[in-house]
Amino acid sequence: MSRIPVDVLIRRVDPDVPLPSYGHPGDAGADLVTTEACELAPGERIVLPTGISIALPDGYAAFVHPRSGLAARCGLALVNAPGTVDAGYRGEIKVIVVNLDPRESVRFERFDRIAQLVVQQVEKVRFHEVAELPGSARAEGGFGSTGGHAAVGDPTGGPVDDADATDSLGGNSYASVVADREGQ
Repeated sequence: MSRIPVDVLIRRVDPDVPLPSYGHPGDAGADLVTTEACELAPGERIVLPTGISIALPDGYAAFVHPRSGLAARCGLALVNAPGTVDAGYRGEIKVIVVNLDPRESVRFERFDRIAQLVVQQVEKVRFHEVAELPGSARAEGGFGSTGGHAAVGDPTGGPVDDADATDSLGGNSYASVVADREGQ
């Protein structure tokens, strides 16, 4: 079932910039381009303008996500991924990129695609302070609490020593994601 598109007002800050567009039917993100050419050395970051500003309807936000192809081929990442564009923001959308490749520079030309914009409905909440939260299966388990990687520690919850790492990880202390992949 097809949903009715959300109307978003857009203004070109740069009169020549192409409007964001979807590469394929069913894509979640519309491509954003940069309006400036630049070269990023390894480890360098920059804020790139997109040449557009938008007005989202109340109850929506836009999220600036990285492009997977740039990450895979060039080591390009977004420093604050995803970047959040609130419904009340009217300034130019800008993208903070970083070159994580240890050896190669990344070069951008004017109107190169640099990120994608995903518009989503967001809920407003009312916070209610309480003395205790209700229980749950996860409780206070935080980062890595579900296991699946050698770096998260001993599956029994105790500290990891060399013997634990060797025994619990099948004979070596290298990270393994096989259990996660196979749904174990």
